[in-house]
Amino acid sequence: MVPPLVEKALALAKRSGFTRSCSVETGRLLQVLAGARGLERAAEIGTGTAVGSAWILSALDPEVAFVTVELDGERARAAAGLLAEDEAARVLHGDWREVLPPEAPFDLLFADGGGQLTKSDESLLGLLAPGGILVLDDLTPGYADPDPVRELWLGHRRLVATELQVSAHEAVIVGTLQPR
Repeated sequence: MVPPLVEKALALAKRSGFTRSCSVETGRLLQVLAGARGLERAAEIGTGTAVGSAWILSALDPEVAFVTVELDGERARAAAGLLAEDEAARVLHGDWREVLPPEAPFDLLFADGGGQLTKSDESLLGLLAPGGILVLDDLTPGYADPDPVRELWLGHRRLVATELQVSAHEAVIVGTLQPR
């Protein structure tokens, strides 16, 4: 079942011609992770039209603070309008490297936007609380060529991570930050 807020975000994506929203399969994984006990703060990089945000918010405890960051001003405004009824959710406009650190640390961080540049940026770890979960989507299953994203995170000394194939066309890395 697709939650109502996700349906609204998908409709917004369609109306605006935005085609890079997170997949349903990744959304369901986000929903599972957001429903875990003990989360205090969650975040997303790359709001788009708030599809990933909607999946997270569909399972997140209403008391848990949630922030999402979008570089494009028009999409940030549209997403803020979509999420306006959720008091715990905020949409920030700007570069995640500038606007997220003051909001950190996060127990769940979905690095969706920014492509390989964001997904291979080790400063993502500085946004996580100890034991915090990092989610990186849009990986090609069975990719045989060198992949800096996989090489970085699947072998990182501070992140216990695994790759999950969520569909025939997409894999996701999920990792947990370890204490130093």
